[in-house]
Amino acid sequence: MKTAWEKYPNKKINVVMDFSEGYKTYLSASKTEREATKSAIALAQAKGFKDASKVKKLKANDKVYFNNRDKGLCLFVVGSEDLTNGMNILGAHIDSPRLDIKQRPLYEDQGLALLDTHYYGGIKPYQWVARPMALHGVVCKKDGTKVDVVIGEKDDDPVVGISDLLIHLAKDQMKKSGGEVVEGEDLNVLVGSIPLKSKDEDKKDLVKENILAYLKKAYGIQEDDFISAELEVVPAEKARDFGLDRSMVMGYGHDDRICAYTSLMAILDIDKPKRTACCILVDKEEIGSVGSSGMQSRFFENAIVELMDKCGVYSELNLRRLLSNSYMLSSDVSAGYDPNYPQVNEMKNTAFLGKGIVFNKYTGSRGKSGCNDAHPEFIAKLRKVMDEGDIAWQTAELGKVNQGGGGTIAYILANLDMQVIDAGIAVQNMHAPSEVASKVDIYEAYRAYLQFLKDMA
Repeated sequence: MKTAWEKYPNKKINVVMDFSEGYKTYLSASKTEREATKSAIALAQAKGFKDASKVKKLKANDKVYFNNRDKGLCLFVVGSEDLTNGMNILGAHIDSPRLDIKQRPLYEDQGLALLDTHYYGGIKPYQWVARPMALHGVVCKKDGTKVDVVIGEKDDDPVVGISDLLIHLAKDQMKKSGGEVVEGEDLNVLVGSIPLKSKDEDKKDLVKENILAYLKKAYGIQEDDFISAELEVVPAEKARDFGLDRSMVMGYGHDDRICAYTSLMAILDIDKPKRTACCILVDKEEIGSVGSSGMQSRFFENAIVELMDKCGVYSELNLRRLLSNSYMLSSDVSAGYDPNYPQVNEMKNTAFLGKGIVFNKYTGSRGKSGCNDAHPEFIAKLRKVMDEGDIAWQTAELGKVNQGGGGTIAYILANLDMQVIDAGIAVQNMHAPSEVASKVDIYEAYRAYLQFLKDMA
């Protein structure tokens, strides 16, 4: 199988490289789901999308978005066809594995101030130590104000981090299994070591008090405000070109902001579609798509009801017809083949970097448990659309049978009686602080999503 790079001779390769420049900017600015939502809204508004809550009536070619608590979006471009004929939907998640600050996190131990964390999503804890980290998030105060916090991203910002045990004293640690080398409860973030100057000789925890004084001065927040905060510890790095040939992108959060960005760009570029085009960007996929900002909430259905009402066609029967007649690509990443670990793959059904967008008929684990198993009739239509658009595409499974497994939001949308398949980009180092993807796959995914929105019928 040829690589997708061969589609782009030297004189045309700039289109691939240039597209990834926009993606790197988005990824570096979108390290939390709130930041990803804010970035997406800015890009959408620049393309003429309007806040649906401020629009009373909609007609063909109108472009609107629904904001879900600043942690997710539904974007629509209204088609010329009857809504009950169904929509073409792209769905990606914008949350990524990370460390969350606990509600009562700050403490001092032997002159060092630390923050307690609880990891979010599936991680290898040992990958998150001994590296520069940043603090991102929002603090909600009792008076109703919200304080945005970003520490560690500017060149002159301090960074924080989690210590690791030096090799000279790691004899017992090195005997542990990979899952126990660093325990989840030990992912405590070091944030300071200077004590607050005090005339009270009996006053304790002066390093902690100095950190609290800094937070009050810089952000106007107090210790109790941690209770109503949403603070995340993420890698303090920008997305960068990877490889001597600059053919790849390394950065934090490819899973799944790489598919979120390409899906977003596709719907922003769609013009006068026949079937209504939709892009969903959701939260909480890494922990089961739960909560009011996850795919299992009613937000998506509520947004469609609002859309239909503004188009003057809402009824419960019409809603059910729309859902049943819709097609969806669950835009999520696949495990890219790694030559260092070939033993986990079955080579005929493996995703490779540089060979285009990846279609997964099913994910799940141990007998396809928890998966959406796409119907062959739907896949046949999709093959035709991709080939007619000269899209580089491949198929894959998530490793060998019984090797492991994973899931996406696909089954949740399939529960609404629509046709769904997983379609995304192959990634190495998935769920690590720094992930790697091919630039040509990023561009081919964008082209595939745009082709799907335009021509899937």
